[in-house]
Amino acid sequence: MIIHKRKHEFVMVAQHDHAKVSRDAAQCWRDEYFLGKDKKDSVILAVREHDRCWLEPDKNPLWNEQAQQPYSFMDYPGSPKLAFYTKGIDEIVKMDPYAGLLCSLHYASFLKDATSKIGKMFWIEENQRQQALLKGLGIEKDQLLTFHLNLLKFCDNLSLYICLNDPGTPKELEHFFYRNGFPQKFSFANDKSIDAKWLDQQTVSLSISPFTNKLHVSLPYKTVDKKLIKEIGLAAAYQESPVCWREVTFV
Repeated sequence: MIIHKRKHEFVMVAQHDHAKVSRDAAQCWRDEYFLGKDKKDSVILAVREHDRCWLEPDKNPLWNEQAQQPYSFMDYPGSPKLAFYTKGIDEIVKMDPYAGLLCSLHYASFLKDATSKIGKMFWIEENQRQQALLKGLGIEKDQLLTFHLNLLKFCDNLSLYICLNDPGTPKELEHFFYRNGFPQKFSFANDKSIDAKWLDQQTVSLSISPFTNKLHVSLPYKTVDKKLIKEIGLAAAYQESPVCWREVTFV
């Protein structure tokens, strides 16, 4: 679950819904900027499915007693989270081995410097999976694979940007992840960071756009009242809260 805290409520976005916005971005990528177009369907599948590991836990969000807010993807308990990661990657590999390779690389990158035993083990097991997939696909880790992974991560971050920031948020008040631009660098942008900025309640400006046209996306989310959570619990309050829609155009 993606969590954005307000004074009296939590904005909650299901991970798989956020991933569909990421997919919309990948589908609109300029052809002249898309390296390895023969892999485009696999890359778009990876972007669309990269958070399918959260389908099950997001049905019943958990309450973080210490932080006094719902658990998010950033602080979800480690052991079940890594088990969900593995299950999700397993499912994507069955759909498309190249897409599965990209998602394995994506999730393993979070645990590269892990110090916990389970974190280290996850990284080792995914590294072994990656080697097997590379061999099966008859490819090596190269610039093309790196580009596709960066595309996935950029589209992921672009969607997270509109999840973690309220529409119209001034740059200096944005979530700290994005105040200095997105971390992924691309040759079409001269290897410079791409910056995003809210122009108004429905429009985000990109310093350099990789998209064919203006990109319009629709993000479903729920605003869950803090008082209602106290009364009936988080899971019930989440289920009772209506779905809202955030309409955003990237220009």
